[in-house]
Amino acid sequence: MKLIISSVSGEPIYEQIKNQIRASVLNGELKAGEALPSLRKLAKELRISVLTVTRAYNELADEGVVQNIQGKGTFVMDKGNELMRNQLEAQARTSLAEAVCAAKAADIPLADLETMLAKEYQKDVAS
Repeated sequence: MKLIISSVSGEPIYEQIKNQIRASVLNGELKAGEALPSLRKLAKELRISVLTVTRAYNELADEGVVQNIQGKGTFVMDKGNELMRNQLEAQARTSLAEAVCAAKAADIPLADLETMLAKEYQKDVAS
């Protein structure tokens, strides 16, 4: 797993780490039971504070994506994939509800909204 951190993205570094690890689990790059790099090793590789990595790992553990085992490391949870999919689905539903409200306010017909959604979905898949 290769993490890429941007100091100019405006997104906190711990969030970048979380998002990339979450994506690696979702796409199968990281398997259930697989160990993540140690806190110190990852911090050294990324040239960031151990506290930043700790925060990312702890938040992923709170979400059920990984499990911290004292003295052994941090490991991908068996059900992490299912939990993340549920969380991402809930996030998508919330965003869609907001889009529907905006479309209704702008008198955009459902067919046009579906076309817009399809175009956005294809853009995301292509990138």
